[in-house]
Amino acid sequence: MTTTTTDEDQARQLDEHDPMSTLRDQFHIPPASGGPFVEAAYMAGSSLGLQPRSAARALAAELETWAQFGVAGHEHPARPWMSYHELLRAPTARLTGALPAEVALMNSLTVNLHLLMVSFYRPTTERHAILIEDSAFNSDSYAVRSQAAFHGYDPDRAVIRLRPRPGEDTLRSEDVIDYLNREGHRVALVLLGGVNYYTGELLDIPAITLAAQAQGAVVGWDLAHAAGNVPLRLHDWNVDFAAWCSYKYLNGGPGGIAGAFVHERHLDDTSLPKFNGWWGTDPKTRFEMRPGFDHTASADSWQLSNTSIMAAAPVLASLRIFDDIGMEALRGRSVRLTNYLEALLDELCRDPRLTIITPREPAQRGAQISVRIKGLEAEKVRDALRYEHGVYTDDRKPDVIRFAPVPLYNTFHDCWRAAAGLADVISKHSQ
Repeated sequence: MTTTTTDEDQARQLDEHDPMSTLRDQFHIPPASGGPFVEAAYMAGSSLGLQPRSAARALAAELETWAQFGVAGHEHPARPWMSYHELLRAPTARLTGALPAEVALMNSLTVNLHLLMVSFYRPTTERHAILIEDSAFNSDSYAVRSQAAFHGYDPDRAVIRLRPRPGEDTLRSEDVIDYLNREGHRVALVLLGGVNYYTGELLDIPAITLAAQAQGAVVGWDLAHAAGNVPLRLHDWNVDFAAWCSYKYLNGGPGGIAGAFVHERHLDDTSLPKFNGWWGTDPKTRFEMRPGFDHTASADSWQLSNTSIMAAAPVLASLRIFDDIGMEALRGRSVRLTNYLEALLDELCRDPRLTIITPREPAQRGAQISVRIKGLEAEKVRDALRYEHGVYTDDRKPDVIRFAPVPLYNTFHDCWRAAAGLADVISKHSQ
């Protein structure tokens, strides 16, 4: 019997012939809340990644160190807490295409954005605009508006929100570049999402960075949905700074420790304003308790406090998985899964109310397909998928559902379940 793209058997066959399908075994898959399958088809990794099985062991090891050594755990020879953050440096650098000195694991995403903007948003009367996308995540909007206001500028005027062309859902990279070519002389800072949280669009990071810097602007990137999702070359792309969280595609757990990048050319610039903290000072003199700050030529100098070990341990466990597999291999599988899900949605969900708002070109998107379903409440669709079909998704009001086929733990069969489940939910609401 010949199978088609939409057959469940075809999905299972694709998994059987995919040597990377066993990656799933390294993660805890939630049980299905409904439907005929035991495990969930977990398509919500763009909100919260799944727990690596190794995370519990990593966390338990640090709890045991705490139990056995108490304060001496800071200097315990096996894996001392005092330098624990250094264990994450090299794998993070490999993941983001950075030099080890350019990255630091610290704080949370928005805290890091603020700390970096203290250094890199240097407004003047002639040049004080901050350029973001209109669909930026709310936290980014709050951060840049508050930074503009802190410097005495009206955020409604200082913050420029670029919108897609009329009738389109995504902001084209070429339109960002065109705006910079025309108006870049008044832009102090460009702060965009590498992968847009809402649509899954992957912007052309190197081209936008180059265009902005050619106009004299500083360029920062929010990589919350890009780190662990798409290959990055932050050093080679000459990005000024970047920040990201670890609880989405990096599977570091809810509220997991975040990351920051500062390009090498800025690391030894002591003229940059900076909010200093104890853990940013030179570790060689840190415990001399000097009142003055001893600068180090690394991203560590933006750190404020000692690392939360219990938050860092799961991230370290996850980073080791990325190191073992490599982002290029994961990106290849991501494209195959996302292309398959897109084809299934096209074939199974032939309803005029449904529109895929993620770019169709694989090179212009991450591991995400967002669909708009006019006339249906996204929250109700999400719940129907979860409790009737065992498919976890993420909703964005009023009518968008986000599917994230994460290459580390999702399968072709998960994609089939997601599309078939959505087709059923839509069909029920058309009767």
